Amino acid sequence: MESPSNPDFSPIAPVRPVAPYIGGKRNLAKRLVERILTLPHKTYAEPFVGMGGVFFRRAQAPSAEVINDYSRDVANLFRILQRHYVQFMDTIKFGITTRTEFERLIAVDPDTLTDLERAARFLYLQRTAFGGKVSGRNFGVQIGQGARFDITKLAPMLEDIHTRLSGVVIECLDFEAFIRRYDRPGTLFYLDPPYHGSESDYGRTLFSRDDFARLEGVLRGLSGRFLMSINDTPEIRAIFAEFTIEEVTTTYSVGLKAGEKGGAAELIVSNLAA
Repeated sequence: MESPSNPDFSPIAPVRPVAPYIGGKRNLAKRLVERILTLPHKTYAEPFVGMGGVFFRRAQAPSAEVINDYSRDVANLFRILQRHYVQFMDTIKFGITTRTEFERLIAVDPDTLTDLERAARFLYLQRTAFGGKVSGRNFGVQIGQGARFDITKLAPMLEDIHTRLSGVVIECLDFEAFIRRYDRPGTLFYLDPPYHGSESDYGRTLFSRDDFARLEGVLRGLSGRFLMSINDTPEIRAIFAEFTIEEVTTTYSVGLKAGEKGGAAELIVSNLAA
């Protein structure tokens, strides 16, 4: 079956996210990407881009794209890949996967590093940490698989992302400031905030439980359109009750035996008519 298309958008080559990230949307991304293609918009904007699980998997885009993450590590990595790709490759070319190096970098205060060093540290830790964790990382081991930080495999992925980020605006703002700055009638926001109940997984200062109510208030006054993916809890349904809420099921395999399948209910919340 052919993928849906939008004559107002330009074709782009989908690329793989460069590292795991907790809460990544691999299983739900295809449905979200197809939904995004059906919605007319002139600007595409993501307030919580993370590793770009939806952003990078799109195959068509409007002329204006803006991504944002309040995590300085995330925003810095994408800015470095966009503007200082060659220097970044020189910085990481001798990286190897060892527990010793992982523990050394965990102990380093990222605020003491240059932007290039900080980006290299963040990418190394995200590639080698178990489950793409950001807070409370542990060294990940996969029996029967190769090194997680392999420059020969990383290089083509990083080059693809460097190319893909050409012309993309990259911000590092609180979600409310970002949304208010880019909200227009022709803007489509895709939001992937931290899961309800897991707000501290990305760092204790980035998003709190109370921020869901603040987010609802910002979205209620939106001039543009939005789609938001979030876990299904009674609290989330109550906070965003004013909007259209669609229940979807995603599959997962972490923690299951071979051949078993698990599922989890998620919600797609929007200001689109049901």
